[in-house]
Amino acid sequence: MDQRAELSEFLRSRRARLKPADVGLPDFGRHRRVPGLRREELAQLAGVSVAYYTRLEQGHGQNVSFEVLDSIARALRLSDTERDHLTHLAKPNQKKKKRSSRPGHTLRPQLQVLIDAMDAVPALYLGRRMEVLGWNRMASALFGDFAARPPERRNFARMVFLDPGTRDLYVDWECKAVEVVSALRLCAGCYPDDRDLSSLVGELSVKSDDFRTLWAAHTVQEKGHGTKRLHHRLVGGMTLSYETLRVPDDHDLSLVTYHAEPGSASEESLGLLAKWGVDEEAYPAAAEHGTQT
Repeated sequence: MDQRAELSEFLRSRRARLKPADVGLPDFGRHRRVPGLRREELAQLAGVSVAYYTRLEQGHGQNVSFEVLDSIARALRLSDTERDHLTHLAKPNQKKKKRSSRPGHTLRPQLQVLIDAMDAVPALYLGRRMEVLGWNRMASALFGDFAARPPERRNFARMVFLDPGTRDLYVDWECKAVEVVSALRLCAGCYPDDRDLSSLVGELSVKSDDFRTLWAAHTVQEKGHGTKRLHHRLVGGMTLSYETLRVPDDHDLSLVTYHAEPGSASEESLGLLAKWGVDEEAYPAAAEHGTQT
């Protein structure tokens, strides 16, 4: 990915979302050619010259200091995640450890044993590109039979944007879609030379109008914890809480688990799903010649 273009577009998108009133500046009602703050207003807030900020927004961040980046982040009202993303984009060669694409990433057998033991909890392992590297029986019961998918198609981003079955599963699909794109954006900032990630983004941009629109928004977000409303074809509606845990010796690998509130109707539905096992018919297209999943 073009690191200069990524930096430029990210700064423009963050500046465009701010209004003068948001940062304590007067707005005299003059016509604005672009939405959000002007460059000179942002430069004033950050304590840098307009020329300096303009060069940075044009993608020239090679010599920018961390202190200046911090000032700009504060002026743009960036979250901690957005601030880290800005640092990765502006100073990609000064990270402590530069890692490249690892297409052969595999799961330690002990980790698979761990999630297999969670027989009542849907659990899976995701790589940094949202590839599904491991899952248990309950995860297949909830999301469809991962084993029926070709390995190259076991990817949650592809499922969310290209699988009608996955789209129907999420009641608030738009929120899930934003989360997926935001996580991939964050990954792209950390690994600009990841060819597999670039290929994934290119594929989804071509095949999904929704993905292309969301990717252009430059949102970044860590996958953390929360709740999801789902509607499963076999057991109906459920509200499940999810937790995302990083594997200590490999921060590119995440354990994601789902559980229901004890005593709730969702817990009962999840229990029924556990008895019925893998929903092999949930996404029949996935099992046929590796079609668009």
